[in-house]
Amino acid sequence: MAAFSSLTDRLTGAFKNLRSKGKLTESDIDGTIREIRRALLDADVSLDVVRSFTARVRERALGAEVSEALNPAQQVVKIVNEELTNILGAGVDRPLNFAKNPPTVIMLAGLQGAGKTTLAGKLGYWLKDSGHTPLLVACDLQRPNAVTQLQVVGERADVPVFAPEPGVQTASSDVVSPGQATGDPVKVARESIEYAKRKLYDVVIIDTAGRLGVDEELMKQARDIRDAVNPNEVLFVIDAMIGQDAVNTAKAFDEGVDFTGVVLSKLDGDTRGGAALSVASVTGKPILFASTGEGLKDFEVFHPDRMASRILDMGDVLTLIEQAQRQFDEKQAREAMTKMSEGEFGLDDFIEQLEQVRKLGSMKKLLGMIPGMAQYRQQIDALDEREIDRTEAIIYSMTPEERRNPSIINGSRRARIAYGCGRTVTDVNNLLDRFEQAAKMMKRMSSGARGIPGVPGYGSSKKNNKSSKKGRKGKSKSGNPMKREAEEKALRNKLAGKGNSSGSAFVKPAAQQMPSLEDLQSQLGAMGGLNGLMGN
Repeated sequence: MAAFSSLTDRLTGAFKNLRSKGKLTESDIDGTIREIRRALLDADVSLDVVRSFTARVRERALGAEVSEALNPAQQVVKIVNEELTNILGAGVDRPLNFAKNPPTVIMLAGLQGAGKTTLAGKLGYWLKDSGHTPLLVACDLQRPNAVTQLQVVGERADVPVFAPEPGVQTASSDVVSPGQATGDPVKVARESIEYAKRKLYDVVIIDTAGRLGVDEELMKQARDIRDAVNPNEVLFVIDAMIGQDAVNTAKAFDEGVDFTGVVLSKLDGDTRGGAALSVASVTGKPILFASTGEGLKDFEVFHPDRMASRILDMGDVLTLIEQAQRQFDEKQAREAMTKMSEGEFGLDDFIEQLEQVRKLGSMKKLLGMIPGMAQYRQQIDALDEREIDRTEAIIYSMTPEERRNPSIINGSRRARIAYGCGRTVTDVNNLLDRFEQAAKMMKRMSSGARGIPGVPGYGSSKKNNKSSKKGRKGKSKSGNPMKREAEEKALRNKLAGKGNSSGSAFVKPAAQQMPSLEDLQSQLGAMGGLNGLMGN
C-alpha cells in the first residue's frame, strides 16, 4: 500500500541487523528501537503514540519472551507486529451497527476535502454489493456543486440520491456568502428518513458539509443533523495525508459529534500513513473502513492485524483470498486447471483467466498483499498495468482458431495480428514465447507426481524414481549371520518407530515436506525474479 511504503522499508531495514545474531544484547534492542522511533516519527505518527509504542516494545523485547526464544530476531518482529496491531485498534474492530428496524442511518462527518462525498458513493456501492438497498442523502448545501457531485457518484455506483435542495451551484445567479448554505441541511436529513421508509431503503448515508478547519459553526450543523436523525453510526472521514494534525482534528470531532467509527481515505496517495497509526490509539474509536483508490471498488473493511502485517511486509493473504473468493468463478477455474494438466490450455482460456484477475483490482495492490514483496518494490512500481490492455489487444486480433491453437501462427499470421492491433511483430512474438513458457510450467505444476525441477518438496522425476527402485531391488542381505540379525533388528525398530529413524514409519521423509515460503521465494528469484515473470 502506497501510504505505508516508506514506513515498511524503514521498519524492515531496522530488523535486518537482528537476523544475523543468535543472541540479542540490550544495545542491539536499543538500536532497533531507535530506528523504529525514527521511522514512526518520519511517518507523521503522533509523538505521544510513538513514545508509548516504543516503551512497550522495549519492555517486552528486554523480557523473558525474547531472551528465552530460539529465534530472538523473529520474536522481536512478532512483538512489533502485536503492538502495531494494538495501536491500530486491536480489540475494538467491529462491523457496522445495523438498526433492528430499518432504515439504518449512517452519517459522514469530516473536514472539507477529506473525501466524504466520494466515500459516500463507495460505501453505498459496498452495501449494495452486500445485499442492502442504500440511499445517499445530499446535506452538503454550501460547497459549490457538492450536490451535483454526489448525484454523479451515485449514478456511477447505481445508488439513488435524495437531493431536494440543489445547494450552491457555480452556474447559479444566486450570490451566497462563503460558508453559507442555500437550503436547510437539517430539514433535508430529516425528510430523507421518511422518504427511505416510504421507498423501503434499508440504509441511509448522509453526506454532510465540511470546513477547511474545525470551527463551532461546522460542529453545530453536524450536531443538529445528528440530533435530527439519531444515526446508528457517525463515521469520521479523515484524509490519510493530514499528518500530525490528525490527532487534533480527531479529538475535535470526537468532542463535537461523538463519532462512533473512523474511515481512512486516500490511502493510495503519496502519504506516510501517520493518521492511521494515531487516530485509533488516541480516540479509542475503531477504524472501520479504508479507501485505497479512486475507483468505486477501491474500498475495504479495515482489519488492524492485517494492516500491521502489510506494514511489516508480512503480506495480507487473507484479504487476497477473500477478494478471490468473491470474484473468481470456481467452475471456470476447475475447467482451466483440467485444461492445464491435459496441455489444452489456449489463449482463449488465458484471456478468461486474465479477466478474472482484473476483477480483483490493481495488479500492484494485489502484489503488495503477498508476503516479502517489499524487496521487489521498484519492479512493482515500474509495472505498467496498461500492458494487460496491450496483451488483450494482441489476443483479440487473432482468429478463434489461432487462439485455440497458437502453434499454427506462422510469420505471415504474426504480421497480420500485429497490424490488426497496432503493435509490432516483436510484441506478438514476445507474447507467444511467454505464453508457451507459462503453459509448460503450468503443465509441470499440475502433474505433481513428476515434480518441478529445482523446487524442493514437489516430488522427483521418473528417472530418479527408477534408479532408486533399482538400487533398492539390487540390495541383498548380508551373508554374515550376526550382521544379518542386526540388519533385521534395525528394520523392525524402524517399522516400530524406534531407534535412530525419523520417529515413525508414517512420518514423511524431509525431502517430501512442502517447501517453506522462503524456499519458494528463493526459487522465484532464481527463475529470473518478478521482472521476468511479468514479462518486462
